[in-house]
Amino acid sequence: MAAKSDGAPVSLRNEIPPECPSRSDPRPPQHRPSEQRYSLPDCCWTLCALLVFFSDGASDLWLAADYYLRTRYWSFSLTLVFVIVPSVVVQVLSFRWFAYDFAETVESGTAAAAVVAASGAEESDFSTKDSGERGAGRSAAAGVLPGPGTGGGARGCCRFFMWLFQAIIHIFQLAQVWRYVHALYLGVQSRWHRDPERRHYYWRMMFESADISMLRLLESFLKSAPQLVLQLSIMIQAGDVMPLQGLSASASLISLAWMVASYQKVLRDSRDDKLPMTYKAVIVQILWHLFTIGARTLAFALFASVFQLYFGIFIVAHWCIMTFWIIQGETDFCMSKWEEIIYNMMVGIVYVFCWFSVREGRTRCRMLIYSLTVLVENVALTTAWYLYRGPRTSDFYAVIMVCVVASSYALGTFFMFVYYCLLHPDGPVSGWGYIVEKEVPVESLASPATSLPPDLVSSPPRTLQRTKGSERGEQGSGVDGDVFQVRPPRGTQAPVPNLTPRTEGPVIRIDLPRKKYPAWDAHFIDRRLRKTILVLESAAPVTPRIQYRCLGTPKEVMEYETTV
Repeated sequence: MAAKSDGAPVSLRNEIPPECPSRSDPRPPQHRPSEQRYSLPDCCWTLCALLVFFSDGASDLWLAADYYLRTRYWSFSLTLVFVIVPSVVVQVLSFRWFAYDFAETVESGTAAAAVVAASGAEESDFSTKDSGERGAGRSAAAGVLPGPGTGGGARGCCRFFMWLFQAIIHIFQLAQVWRYVHALYLGVQSRWHRDPERRHYYWRMMFESADISMLRLLESFLKSAPQLVLQLSIMIQAGDVMPLQGLSASASLISLAWMVASYQKVLRDSRDDKLPMTYKAVIVQILWHLFTIGARTLAFALFASVFQLYFGIFIVAHWCIMTFWIIQGETDFCMSKWEEIIYNMMVGIVYVFCWFSVREGRTRCRMLIYSLTVLVENVALTTAWYLYRGPRTSDFYAVIMVCVVASSYALGTFFMFVYYCLLHPDGPVSGWGYIVEKEVPVESLASPATSLPPDLVSSPPRTLQRTKGSERGEQGSGVDGDVFQVRPPRGTQAPVPNLTPRTEGPVIRIDLPRKKYPAWDAHFIDRRLRKTILVLESAAPVTPRIQYRCLGTPKEVMEYETTV
């Protein structure tokens, strides 16, 4: 399959794949409200995220300085390493993203031509297929517009100072702070402006939120997770707890739980085929991960305080097994094979500490297998520590630690059930059969603040269509066995969203199949697509609709699944 996503669109229809046939079921899938606006809770959430970031980093640095003043150089070195190395990795990745977003590209002339076409026609189509060749011809026909670096001396000076400012920000390890502040600014601007400026600011805010959630999730499991295990091990070996140690460990644990829940919220907010997560659900998910990660890291610390070498072997073995499990599941997050492998290796680190959904279908089954594995490991690690603990550890203290591990994991499991049974965005869930995802539009995608796309197409035949409570009776005896259900609360009727198709305005056709949840859409992770969409969004009088390629035939599905 020849599919490109170079982000440089061309106008007019050029070998655009035909529209996918609509599914036989006339009932439309459930979608979020068409108008998404930045609200006061969103602003407060960003400010709280900044507070969590500062508290985590400041407490670790304060504790490292305290270790140095107490001449505990080994503890000082390890604490500082787990602060600096992950931060440098995140800064490099963040600056790489900024450099690509801000640098001059050879596609600037093509993007400018697309702007001309988008602003001059209300029903134009743009395609990313073979745009490298067709875009050049279109650019010549439309005339040359000034690119990012052809605006004269004043523009060049501004660009130089922006590069300098970003370099200073990243050298001082403040890329996350800048991105949080920028997302906050874009959100406030989208609140103050009216259409079409509001849509443009809101879309940019969603892109920035996606970037910061990815960066912070990576940093949390590279820094906060090992830092938490390290400080708990030091406290258990020493037999006492200093206030700074407790503060650092608590901040690291909160940061881990916060970022896992925040990542899931931003991911759902970015997709129009998924209902957004309420803040009540986010708080419960934070509690779920807070207690389960707390139990997990405490079991690690207890075992590591006695068996340092075996603990390292256990962590490496668990990471290898989890990474292999993820790879064989054939995830579809990144745009290339090697990026996908690196991503799977990073998710393997996350799986050392907590559950993280990376693939659609049978999620309940995989979560059950993972939870039982973690439970067995926690029991084995805690039991080994209890049997081989040092003579200075009393039986009363040992029993207390075992009870803390058990009760923390039980509380985390309780909040997990509360989330799935009461606060899941798709409604309360029941049954322990395989999870089957609802059919989503893989061809069509509207921007986060616009109306729903007109085309609803069937996804590749990997899963069954989700059966909702109101639809169970309509299917009758045609459905055999138990299926996963999403039921609305008793006494309430699910609202029927306005699904009036919107056919006017320009269309950006992306010659790629749409990635399935829980993956990000391609225009969120492919920065070339993102740059093109932002150019069109800012210039077009009507917000462009985004349509992905439809895999309508079994042959196309097989070609896509077997293409690297």
